[in-house]
Amino acid sequence: MTIKPLFRLNDEAGRLAALRRYEILDSAPETEFSDIVALVKSIFNTKYAAINLIDSERQWMKAAAGLEPLECGRGDAFCDHTIRGTSALAVEDATADSRFSDNPFVTGEASIRSYLGVPLTSPDGYNIGAICVFDTGLRKFSDADKTVLENFAKVVMSQFELRLIARQDSLTGSLTRRAFVERMDRLSGREDPVSLLMIDLDRFKLVNDTFGHPVGDIVLKSVATTIQSSLRKSDALGRLGGEEFAVLLPGADATGALAFADRLRNEIATRKLDEIAGANVTLSIGIADHRAGESRDLWLARADQALYAAKTTGRNRCVVAE
Repeated sequence: MTIKPLFRLNDEAGRLAALRRYEILDSAPETEFSDIVALVKSIFNTKYAAINLIDSERQWMKAAAGLEPLECGRGDAFCDHTIRGTSALAVEDATADSRFSDNPFVTGEASIRSYLGVPLTSPDGYNIGAICVFDTGLRKFSDADKTVLENFAKVVMSQFELRLIARQDSLTGSLTRRAFVERMDRLSGREDPVSLLMIDLDRFKLVNDTFGHPVGDIVLKSVATTIQSSLRKSDALGRLGGEEFAVLLPGADATGALAFADRLRNEIATRKLDEIAGANVTLSIGIADHRAGESRDLWLARADQALYAAKTTGRNRCVVAE
């Protein structure tokens, strides 16, 4: 029995959430995607090929062959029409198609005439963008052409999923260290406040030594779940290694971050865990708000120094960096 894929075409909020889950918008060029569009362009023998993502108001190119990656208004994007359907969109002559005859990419210097695009569909059924080929000459695309591009769309989505998996810690589901520091780099350029929490489970080695590492893993997952449930969508949780976690709080200054951290510390400290015979674990937390012009490494170092101060002055406490 063939199971038909689920498509969610009328849920724009869900579609944008699915797109942002991959954290790929405005990311740096990546060889995997550049190679894909280069191969697609060669196979179809077209002037251009691209992987396009459709944001709320714009189209952004993740990769392009035959032109420099660019972005444009969503209303001018051929791929915005593609994501509104569940199959390939083929345009033989854009000047004769009422949807595109007045499009600036058709009437202007680009002179686009033919186009074939296939939606990039997430596993939960959202069309987040499209892979496409386009040219300045007229062209009729066959069913075989559509099938080939559909297969490449699956390859692109597989790469997106692999990229997402690589960003997630396999035990706790939080961001990996690499993904977390990338998020720090993006947030450090903002003008509004953003604070960093460095979190360490106190005396966690004793948990592993007494109850075993499988129980220790359960405790780590429990703590990560509690932290994650306390965060807003804009916040981020990362596992930096072992029993050390970190949280980013956009919009929070040191005072607000301290209040949040102390609530979290208290919630963890008062929770009894059956896995460790009804005992509890505690957290030491170091807090540093980002300073204008401060490097990521210095920001991390200040938060780490505050964490060290929390641990050396008694543990189960929060300390704000000087």
